[in-house]
Amino acid sequence: MSDTYTAVLPVREATVSFLSGLLHAQRQRLGTRAETRSLGCFKQAVLVIRWLIDGTRVSQLVADNKISRSTGYAYLHEGITVLAAQAPGLHSVLLAAKMAGYAHVNIDGTLIETDRCRAPGPTPGVDLWWSGKHDNHGGNVQVITAPDGWPLWTSPVRPGREHDTTALREHGILPLLSTWTDGDLRVLGDLGYEGEADTITVAFKKPRNEACTDVQQQFNKAHNAVRAIGERGNSLLKTTFKALRNVSLCPWNIGRITAAALVLLHIDHGRTT
Repeated sequence: MSDTYTAVLPVREATVSFLSGLLHAQRQRLGTRAETRSLGCFKQAVLVIRWLIDGTRVSQLVADNKISRSTGYAYLHEGITVLAAQAPGLHSVLLAAKMAGYAHVNIDGTLIETDRCRAPGPTPGVDLWWSGKHDNHGGNVQVITAPDGWPLWTSPVRPGREHDTTALREHGILPLLSTWTDGDLRVLGDLGYEGEADTITVAFKKPRNEACTDVQQQFNKAHNAVRAIGERGNSLLKTTFKALRNVSLCPWNIGRITAAALVLLHIDHGRTT
């Protein structure tokens, strides 16, 4: 016995239609013949959005749509891929921020938790995806936000064991950020980026056995008040998309999943900067 009930997706119909259009274009590129798929583009779009927003189990999605488990995963990965392909590049995001007249953007790393573990890392006895800071397994994703905390760009994923600065260096983000760090647009970060203070503006770190000067304390207070708003971006992504609270797929997919969520957020709210 099973009960049937009606559910409502908390997104605009135009958002579902947008993803449906991307999936239709993908099928045309692949040369998919008509009526050879188990689901149409619109129903596939609903499946993908349900997984991202509600964190619906794949077993539930395939049962609701009367498709096989392998087909469900194939549809899910296809939807994530076409969405992630629409994510903005860092160069275009920084250019748009400057054109919008922003005095600064914020950068902050976040850990997207995963239940995948036991992947050997470079340190014996420590899993590749284990984050000692967060005491959990997950992937490190860097997020750049507007001054009001609206997420503008997300990076590919790096293992959770890596420090924020290490993740930036691995992605090759710092050279591009340095070209935009000037009097018109600054990049603000927390003390996790103190190793790159020439590119990212951070607070003054308290010297050992000493105290910060009055000027440094005043700067830190102002800096932290402005920078802290940027953490809203990470919170907005995770509260809107339950899939980002714990990813059960391969952890290397976390970057694509986060980028797909960012695109949906931009489309649903009609805002990119």
